[in-house]
Amino acid sequence: MEETLPWFRSLGPDERSWVSLVAQAGITAFIDWYTSPDEAPALTSDVFGAAPPELARVISLEQTVDLVRTTVGVVEAAIDQLATEADQPQLRMAVLRYSREIAFSAAEVYARAAEARGAWDARLEALVVDALLRDEMDESVLGRVAALGWSAREALIVIAGSAPLGDPSTALDVLRRAAEHQHLDLLTGIHGATLLALVGGGSDPMKSARLLTPHFGPGPVVVSDPVPSLAQVPGAARSALSGLQAAWGWADAPRPVATADLLPERALAGDEDAASALTSLVHRTLLADPPLYDTASAYLERTPSLEATARALFIHPNTVRYRLRRIADVTGFSPTDPRGAFTLRVGLVLGRLATDEIPE
Repeated sequence: MEETLPWFRSLGPDERSWVSLVAQAGITAFIDWYTSPDEAPALTSDVFGAAPPELARVISLEQTVDLVRTTVGVVEAAIDQLATEADQPQLRMAVLRYSREIAFSAAEVYARAAEARGAWDARLEALVVDALLRDEMDESVLGRVAALGWSAREALIVIAGSAPLGDPSTALDVLRRAAEHQHLDLLTGIHGATLLALVGGGSDPMKSARLLTPHFGPGPVVVSDPVPSLAQVPGAARSALSGLQAAWGWADAPRPVATADLLPERALAGDEDAASALTSLVHRTLLADPPLYDTASAYLERTPSLEATARALFIHPNTVRYRLRRIADVTGFSPTDPRGAFTLRVGLVLGRLATDEIPE
């Protein structure tokens, strides 16, 4: 192994000792089985039981195949020296059969390790998602996130939607494979009828969300604003869940839809954070420029007509056009667009309902 396996030479002393024990146990088990051919070899316990379970995390399956191939090669090379010419064919056939059983046994060991690791990761992932929802970020949660292989440091988003139909564990596995294929970090879990996904690693968060959306169940899929760190994820999760409840109020909402695009529906559904954000974006912004405030009020709440608004405010229609463009620039919502007009109206109403937002 020293001469032919580079990975063996790079192992630490303990790992090299474990590998050597496995090789020696394999040869010993072969001799015991060959002397009692009627007994089936208990290879998993006799051979791979010689090393601790964590060896499966240090040595890959490919490296284990190299180990088996090298050990079998050594045994085959010694047949000419240790057996008579008459016994050699039978002994070679026994080595061939035994090596096949060893290969199956190795596959079984790694399959069990993968299943155990997968089950443990799933439980750990569920605990992390639950902690994020409860806003219980501490060192233990961050440690669990690191144990799951999370590497994303910025542009984290939370996606919320209905759980896929069918087996939940299968649906989550499909979602994980899709994220891995797109080189995205993913933590996910199903809570009741809702599928939540924390996604990081993508250069374009909305593009990442669109790639994963087909793996959610029917109905709206809502994407939070990107947040810079795990500490801000609980707030992003709250906004995504709020948006998921309110998304049904927008009949033509895209799929996925950003929480920022659902501010009016979220505010009407009782989300105080959304109401505060919309009040700030619309009412307070326009109050800082009274002509814009007056133009928005006249155009949106009296008549959606340039000429009628101009007459009501005693200004030229071109001035109205200019102010409408300015309203779109400073708020991000266009008064001439149906969706933008709705958002502006809700923002104005919310601002007026606040006792400290009444214009003079």
